Amino acid sequence: MQERFVFDPMSLEIHSVAEEAALDDERVSAAFLRRQFQHAPDWQPEKTDESLLHTNPEFKPAAVLLALVERESGLQVLLTERAAHLHHHPGQISFPGGRVDASDTSAEHTALREAEEEIGLQAAQIELLGRMPLYYTGTGFAVTPVVALVRPPFELRSDPFEVASIFEVPLHFLMNPRHHQRRQVQLHQGQRTFYTMPYERYFIWGATAGMLLSLHWTSFLPLPLWGNSNSDYELSLDTFCFAHRAIKATARG
Repeated sequence: MQERFVFDPMSLEIHSVAEEAALDDERVSAAFLRRQFQHAPDWQPEKTDESLLHTNPEFKPAAVLLALVERESGLQVLLTERAAHLHHHPGQISFPGGRVDASDTSAEHTALREAEEEIGLQAAQIELLGRMPLYYTGTGFAVTPVVALVRPPFELRSDPFEVASIFEVPLHFLMNPRHHQRRQVQLHQGQRTFYTMPYERYFIWGATAGMLLSLHWTSFLPLPLWGNSNSDYELSLDTFCFAHRAIKATARG
């Protein structure tokens, strides 16, 4: 049986915060993200410490809908607060989603089905953009993040068994590296590092923060790298920051 690790992430000190500048307005726009997702990504994010907590090599397939709501003020990320009684990630902030059912035909099918079941979001309101690389969780799931745009107006209704609340966070806030905190926890396997992105009363961390960081890398990557089909890229945080500084220096020069 997979062991569960319980600790209070909010009680842990902030280990570091990225010093990179926020993405410019263009890179957090619907038009830019449409262009980015026209090419299938070849890069893979670094393995997170969370995935290392899972000792069983068999990961269960799952998918989430990373929904970006097109508001007049800019894109907003649609998030849920999970019900406190759930076995996996109780009370945490998450995207609508869940494990792949045998009847699902694709990760997109899973993400859309779960979004309708959990929060009442209808597929007719959704424009699918594409997938990001798999995210492996400490609870044993291999999650496909499906990125999509959502066109208002729409009416949501939460499933009270799974969802405590539904809310939105400005994409530009979450895409600002200065809001990407790294914290550390000491477990019996050793020290583990994870990301947090607190916003108002909501504490975004773990898998949700990790997938938002993947979206940040997706928005940051230049189009030639994003669309290169001849190479595989594994981006660590250090590699990402080095590349970001190099591109800014080139632009200034």
